Amino acid sequence: MTTGGLLPFFNERFEEIETYIDLLGEIELSAQSGVPRINGSSHPITASQQKILYSSVYLQLYNLVEATVSRCIDALSLAAQDGSQWRPEHLNVELQREWVRSVARTHVELSPENRLKQVVEMCDLLINQLPIASFEIEVGGGGNWDDEAIDKIGKRIGCQIAISAKVRAKVKRPLRDDLGALKLVKQRRNSLAHGSISFVDCADGIGVSELRITSNAVGSYLREVIECFVSHIQSFDFLKPEHRPQGAT
Repeated sequence: MTTGGLLPFFNERFEEIETYIDLLGEIELSAQSGVPRINGSSHPITASQQKILYSSVYLQLYNLVEATVSRCIDALSLAAQDGSQWRPEHLNVELQREWVRSVARTHVELSPENRLKQVVEMCDLLINQLPIASFEIEVGGGGNWDDEAIDKIGKRIGCQIAISAKVRAKVKRPLRDDLGALKLVKQRRNSLAHGSISFVDCADGIGVSELRITSNAVGSYLREVIECFVSHIQSFDFLKPEHRPQGAT
């Protein structure tokens, strides 16, 4: 995904979550006047069913966090391959390290013969000064994305994640279990995924207003993360200063 597609992608996905929370709000409002029902149905929405619906917000938010980080990193990888105009020596130190990691497969267990093969291929690219072609930044992190993990991967790949004080305070403010919004979303998602908590227990004592606060905090944070990646790419900060196009800041 290119930088131009990052924010539209995010806005579309985040709007889906907001729409879902609006639906939960209507159900909660209906419950205040009696047992909520789906229009035309004789079957009421039980308290347990309501909690299951609430718990799903944590899954949706975590999926958005993971998808946003993945697409931001993909955009950086694509920028390094753009038009076959950049070579490995053009990349800044952090991204150069990621290129070596990707091409030489340094993080993968290989037989001595295959290890040699990967190194020879990398040397061939360097000796012949070939442009960067296929280049995938592998970050892992499945099930473990929160604000600290995002900041850490930003430092690893050379992209500073500069979050405003207002948004950082919002995302760090403890909501439940002394956890901020992103850490809470990660914890609840993992607990549900691993079966250590039921969907009913996950949303015990939680109302729509709290879900909306959590969602807004996560959304504000991710928007600024996207802005950091877009600025980093458009300013060619992924390249060494001497190799950035003239006029790039």
